[in-house]
Amino acid sequence: MKSLQELTRPNIWALAPYSSARNEYAGREARVFLDANENPYNHPYNRYPDPLQLELKDALSKVKGVPAGNIFLGNGSDEAIDLVYRCFCMPGVDNVVAIEPTYGMYKVCADINDTEYRTVLLDDDFQISADQLLAATDNHTKVIWLCTPNNPTGNCLKREEVIKTIKQFEGLVIVDEAYSDFSAQPALRTELLKYPNLIVLNTLSKAWGCAAIRLGMAFASEEIIGLFNKVKYPYNINLLTQQQALEALKDPFEVDKWVKLLLQERARMIDAFELLPICERVYPTDANFFLAKMTDAPRIYDYLVERGIIVRNRHKVQLCQNSLRITIGTRTENGELIAALRQYNPA
Repeated sequence: MKSLQELTRPNIWALAPYSSARNEYAGREARVFLDANENPYNHPYNRYPDPLQLELKDALSKVKGVPAGNIFLGNGSDEAIDLVYRCFCMPGVDNVVAIEPTYGMYKVCADINDTEYRTVLLDDDFQISADQLLAATDNHTKVIWLCTPNNPTGNCLKREEVIKTIKQFEGLVIVDEAYSDFSAQPALRTELLKYPNLIVLNTLSKAWGCAAIRLGMAFASEEIIGLFNKVKYPYNINLLTQQQALEALKDPFEVDKWVKLLLQERARMIDAFELLPICERVYPTDANFFLAKMTDAPRIYDYLVERGIIVRNRHKVQLCQNSLRITIGTRTENGELIAALRQYNPA
């Protein structure tokens, strides 16, 4: 791996971060707050939230098995994705490499940050080749993006190819584990000490059922987390989000129950789809969704929309032609989808 200073944009490395009022007295007791031009009324919403979310990170550390100092919290995982570009990629100069197909925000953030986005097509089994990924890099490649389980394909990437990529690439490897709670594959976030160039993304939006509060995580070395904290907005996680996340983290066993139910429903839904005449194939999945190749995905999608049922049309995505991505819902929701598809008349 290149040194972190070599990988970081020079202006970011030299950046003097904004010092918030709450940072300046950190570690000391305070009773009277006359420093931040806040309204003294309407407690507790009149006060700025903890800019580093220390209580929440401590709770997450216990659940995720990662030291609090190795955790960055963002306004969804998308904030962490954007920060990777803002910290490490010089606009108009540097590039990143990503698999294709995968989560679309990696490219959107590349375009916003004027960074060349290179893609390496997955094989017919939606798997990666570390050699092909590394062959797509050059001296200006700062980042390789991997998503496992991948979106929209649903499958886990081969662990040995992921590790080979991390070990042999001199830049940063981002592994997005948004759907890892639904997978039997061990999470990479627990191996940060082995790989200083690894950043692992996670979220409360999926298994934890908290998409509305917009809380994403990045797990990385303390040095990388420090760079993220320099660049992020001072109070990026609001008080309501922090409070609701803390409440959710009190009962991880409830999440385990949800995951078990969703995996049972996933198996039931896949069996039902495989019996549909309009379904040609259901691809293997390790997530809370699956990709199904249909006889006419755009037309079937439109039919479902008219019935008030929304799935994801992935027909225009490379390797996913004529495919719909189906999220696993409640048993009632899933049953309504299957019933509608059984009534579909292609004539």
